[in-house]
Amino acid sequence: MTIGGRAVEGAGTFGVENPATGRVFAQAPECSPEQLDEALRAASDAFPAWRSDEGARRDLLRAAAKRVEDAADELAALITAEQGKPLADARLEVQGTVAGLRFVADLEVPREVLADDDQARVELLHQPFGVVAAITPWNFPVAIAGLKLGPALLTGNTVVLKPSPFTPLSTLHLGGVLRDVLPPGVLNVVSGSDPLGARLTAHPVPRKISFTGSVATGRKVAAAAADDLKRVTLELGGNDAAILLDDFDVDALADRLFWGAFLNSGQVCAAIKRVYVPRRLHDVVVDALADRARSVVVGDGTAEGTRLGPLTTRPQFERVSELVADALARGATAVTGGGPLDREGYFFQPTILRDIDDGVRLVDEEQFGPALPVLAYDDVEDAIRRANATHYGLDGSVWSADPERAAAVAERLECGTAWLNTHALPHPAVPFGGWKHSGLGVESGVPGLLAFTESKVLYRVKG
Repeated sequence: MTIGGRAVEGAGTFGVENPATGRVFAQAPECSPEQLDEALRAASDAFPAWRSDEGARRDLLRAAAKRVEDAADELAALITAEQGKPLADARLEVQGTVAGLRFVADLEVPREVLADDDQARVELLHQPFGVVAAITPWNFPVAIAGLKLGPALLTGNTVVLKPSPFTPLSTLHLGGVLRDVLPPGVLNVVSGSDPLGARLTAHPVPRKISFTGSVATGRKVAAAAADDLKRVTLELGGNDAAILLDDFDVDALADRLFWGAFLNSGQVCAAIKRVYVPRRLHDVVVDALADRARSVVVGDGTAEGTRLGPLTTRPQFERVSELVADALARGATAVTGGGPLDREGYFFQPTILRDIDDGVRLVDEEQFGPALPVLAYDDVEDAIRRANATHYGLDGSVWSADPERAAAVAERLECGTAWLNTHALPHPAVPFGGWKHSGLGVESGVPGLLAFTESKVLYRVKG
């Protein structure tokens, strides 16, 4: 681990599995309560000096980006080993992290003049909280860590970062890569099994918690934060609907639609989770998606040509298997796929399902895996109603040859981001967050930057 600028062994260890085999291949450090106290104390001690020089913070963020870029091959190999995605995708994840850090290093922290007249000059400032607790998931371990670290550090906070116990190695290595770039205590990285996250969120030192993960865990984070009135940003997943209008161009857009659902084996919070298709296009769309599902290469992320890796965790593998089996038992048809692959590891066949409707768990819940239900509709008003009939509200998309018509439908989707003829193409300048159970607050862009700050009014009386 990285605590106070030092490499620190854990009080014990826990096993990390390679999802391509289902076997433990490494041990990660288990952070003790005393070590967590030490990490938070180091972050608190480093805060006064770190917050004092914005120019130095920008320079060090650029240096951090360069160091991550130099370590890209090592980080990508660890991501593939513990998370399962193809090595090419792991490299893209690291490259995106580098680009995000560089983008944030150049962002201006706004200082707004609210009034300036004969009586007073009033400014709105944005100042750091102090210590931020950042808790990241297993689907994009390095990218989501970078998404939190960049704005937290630029705005003058110090950070204690805890990765998922399923994918701790790449994040621990990230801490090691940055250990001699950032001043001691500015970034601390600890790992451990589930109790560590609860101890971190309930600890009195952090004033802000940035969490990405499940709705169930997000509720626990919010409850723990509420007792101490900590500020929270929660990104909690989604059940994104894609609505295809009756002028959808299958030949031009089917590839984009498929990868909007199946990137990272469907393990993307903002991936397409269900598709609503006009009844007259339904069979054509199902066939086009099924053709792509049959042809995509599924395998070990280190193997040449692999496009989809395994599911990352055994619980997620079992959940996807259960949801697909339930759908089939309730009358759905798997046009392709329909179950696990017959090999070691957590591989699941890319699955396209038809003859399925709302009310089936695979449609109503977030599957977070390579299984996509395609549902027919007769009226676009009904499609909008069904797309919105969920507790989730992360992303949604509308697909049409007419951009204005698509935009009019997209504006009615109850979600944080509505896409037109694409889905889930994040950019560090664009705020990202969810409605309803999909979260609180936003990440990225200037709004995401300001989420790591407290607002302060500076009021100067004249005369």
